Amino acid sequence: MTPLFGITGWKNSGKTTLATRLIAEMARRGYVVNSIKHAHHAFDIDRQGTDSFRHREAGAREVAIVSGARWALMHELNGAQEPAMREVIARLGPADLVIVEGYKREDHPKIECRRLEGRKDLPLAPDDAGIVAIAADHPTDSHGRPLFDLDDVAGIADFVEDHLALRRPSSAPVRTAS
Repeated sequence: MTPLFGITGWKNSGKTTLATRLIAEMARRGYVVNSIKHAHHAFDIDRQGTDSFRHREAGAREVAIVSGARWALMHELNGAQEPAMREVIARLGPADLVIVEGYKREDHPKIECRRLEGRKDLPLAPDDAGIVAIAADHPTDSHGRPLFDLDDVAGIADFVEDHLALRRPSSAPVRTAS
């Protein structure tokens, strides 16, 4: 199974910013990184009037859009239950690491984001053993877990490597101490 590391927190806590920066840092280090983003609301990556939208609207359960630059697969649930995170991961291609944004109730290792201006100040860590570190933009109780500045992406990436016992690809650049 591909190692997973999650980014969790309440709305407006900095999850997406940290996830994208961590993905970029891990890719820079030579890792092949896949990602999963959980959305709590209906979303659509397709626009009315496009051919693929018309395919879905006509009743296709899955529609693949393929070009020379990328491909995407859309799957309509049609009232079925949302798939479990592990089912979605099983559909991903090979990678060294999967970064998971959201899925705060799952048991994979994750870092909790906290921003002073975030929506809730109720910490998740005390009730979630899967939270192995905290990243915040302000002083906060880390509940005995490592505490990182929300902008310390290199330090967080080092932590992820250590926590998951990842072996950096041999062609990857080595970080030097400043």
